[in-house]
Amino acid sequence: MSQPNILIFMVDQLNGTFFPDGPADWLHAPNLKKLAAKSTRFQNSYTASPLCAPGRASFMSGLLPSKSRVYDNAAEFASDIPTYAHHLRRAGYQTCLSGKMHFVGPDQMHGFEERLTTDIYPADFGWTPDYRKPGERIDWWYHNMGSVTGAGVAEISNQMEYDDEVAYNATRKVYDLARGTDDRPWCLTVSFTHPHDPYVARKKYWDLYEDCEHLLPTIPAMEYDEHDSHSKRIFDANNWREYDITENDIKRSRRAYFANISYLDDKIGEVMETLESTRQEATILFVSDHGDMLGERGLWFKMSFFEGSARVPLMICDPSMEPGLITTPVSNIDVTPTLCDLAGASMDEIAPWVEGESLVHLGQAGERTSPVAMEYAAEGSYAPMVSLRYGPWKYNRCALDDDQLFNLDNDPHELNNLADVAAHQGTLDQLRAKSEARWDLGVFDGQVRESQARRWVVYEALRNGNYFPWDYQPLQDASERYMRNHMNLDNLEGEKRFPRGE
Repeated sequence: MSQPNILIFMVDQLNGTFFPDGPADWLHAPNLKKLAAKSTRFQNSYTASPLCAPGRASFMSGLLPSKSRVYDNAAEFASDIPTYAHHLRRAGYQTCLSGKMHFVGPDQMHGFEERLTTDIYPADFGWTPDYRKPGERIDWWYHNMGSVTGAGVAEISNQMEYDDEVAYNATRKVYDLARGTDDRPWCLTVSFTHPHDPYVARKKYWDLYEDCEHLLPTIPAMEYDEHDSHSKRIFDANNWREYDITENDIKRSRRAYFANISYLDDKIGEVMETLESTRQEATILFVSDHGDMLGERGLWFKMSFFEGSARVPLMICDPSMEPGLITTPVSNIDVTPTLCDLAGASMDEIAPWVEGESLVHLGQAGERTSPVAMEYAAEGSYAPMVSLRYGPWKYNRCALDDDQLFNLDNDPHELNNLADVAAHQGTLDQLRAKSEARWDLGVFDGQVRESQARRWVVYEALRNGNYFPWDYQPLQDASERYMRNHMNLDNLEGEKRFPRGE
């Protein structure tokens, strides 16, 4: 089996409902639309956990947070967990990361042979939630609603600076791969932080959405007491009482979010154009770690199993998979088995413990009958929450809350909880049995509490006295760049040119 080059584009907090069949028609995203036209498109793809680090660790490992132990944004991703970078590297690939992956802990590589940038978020335990103190806000790192009230135009921001760097380094790497002497196939992961809030965009992208008809949510804000218990916890974690959110704030936030999709489209286009101009071919995968509620029901950001937060875009462009729309529910934990399947990389040794499934057969008219699972045990929760998406149904369970059962075919906005409706008790009982067979919530809760308590001790200890950070420091060997005296200058310019000179 030939091993294709693999180019992975990952974005952050991109709401999958805006990708019903590739990007929605009204989005200004020509490069993603071009990619969508030749891709297998998964309409109902879900995150394993609607938060950055847990969602990304699951995407890389094929494990849910309860197995990876990456419960939240400050939980260590253990070095003994194989990722797709490990599997592909073992199968003979060059593996490289440009951008964010929110690794926490001293291992900042997780199978990547090379990292081109540092991460945008801290690598230590400082953002650890504390189930021992339900309702207590840690205001120096929890989200608040300032991203909404502060939405607007800027030509540079912390996040833009980062993604500009990610795209530049990725483009340079594609050139290096074309003119390099390494015959191994390659896997390059390009991972951006947009369109994650703050909702701030460059004017040229902002102006694209001046007359946009989608600047208000489909479901307007509800009163606090109308929300389910977990949504109330999210409101409290986001410190909503301290902010007066106006309709103009909502419109500006959504406009900036859409503008940043177009900004990302340009960045992705730069990398894809470089791939084409250097005459390289690659399997291309596009995915997000989780979504963003964007004001639907009054909720913002993520941390929820509602569709805006939990559903993510997923597109795979590979000649062995037919372009077209797949409506079967899938998960980003399916990415690692899928990549290994496409590359002919064995996962046999750990197959009994991998929870994801290859999606290649779905792009070949195959079927899938297993449910999609999600977990959440991080900020804004007081106990682990779990969810199953099975056919048209979504079933949510938490030891602290009433069950939720939604039929997404009939109720795409999840406004009608059917858990107490007599006509649906058979479905509820079936899904509860599947959920209870998969999860012991008491055991799960105990594991999360133990992890949190241990990390608080370690974090406080390591901040006392001399501190050595885990943040990744990109390596750059200046003596191997451009022109140096140990290089053969007769051949240098020809070797660094693509196409090669005569």
